[in-house]
Amino acid sequence: MNVQRISAIFEKDIKDFMKNMMLLTMPLTPVILALIYDQMGIEEFPLTLLYLIVGVTFSAVTSTCMMMMIAEENEKKTLRGLILSPASFIDIIIGKSLVTGLITLAALVVSLMILGIDPFLNTRAIIGLILQFLFFLLLGIGIGLFSKSIASTYVYMMPVMFLFGFTPMIGQLGFSEDSIVMTIFDTFPVMQAIEAHENSSWLPLGIITIWVAAAALFMFICFKKTMTDD
Repeated sequence: MNVQRISAIFEKDIKDFMKNMMLLTMPLTPVILALIYDQMGIEEFPLTLLYLIVGVTFSAVTSTCMMMMIAEENEKKTLRGLILSPASFIDIIIGKSLVTGLITLAALVVSLMILGIDPFLNTRAIIGLILQFLFFLLLGIGIGLFSKSIASTYVYMMPVMFLFGFTPMIGQLGFSEDSIVMTIFDTFPVMQAIEAHENSSWLPLGIITIWVAAAALFMFICFKKTMTDD
């Protein structure tokens, strides 16, 4: 791991981020949603609603920003040059994740401060947030790697947001608790984070870790494919 190379990648990405209006507006999505809910006058927000904000933040900011930033480099034909540069795999991933990580942290903290951040001020909840961030980050990197253009990321952005970010809303669609649909979605990262929070159990965090490992494998496969593409 080379700090200078990571710093160079970070500086380049922060400049690209500031020039892209789409990326600049994405962090506002969870904040605006939190402000809307705050205007409802609810004294204590349910945990499901708080985790909806978490899911929206990670899907709309973390995954979307990563996939768009990498897809843009793919489109400009600069990604291959970066991969073939002296920078290692770890240098590239860390350097490109720093900008997204900082923006995600700012959006998440502001959103939760509006609704109430106290439920997340414990070890299990913080670990759950970190694991979810890693899952959405790695998923976004993987999708960005096989996306050939920024336009193609829009095809993947909405499924990621609705399947993984808006998972706490699935229960509002009328499915019974013992239906196969709810059984499947209950295993998704955000739902498992809620389970860990409500039942003070470590098992759901283990399941989220499996999701992180799967996302890491997906990203690595996409990375290797990008390296070998002509």
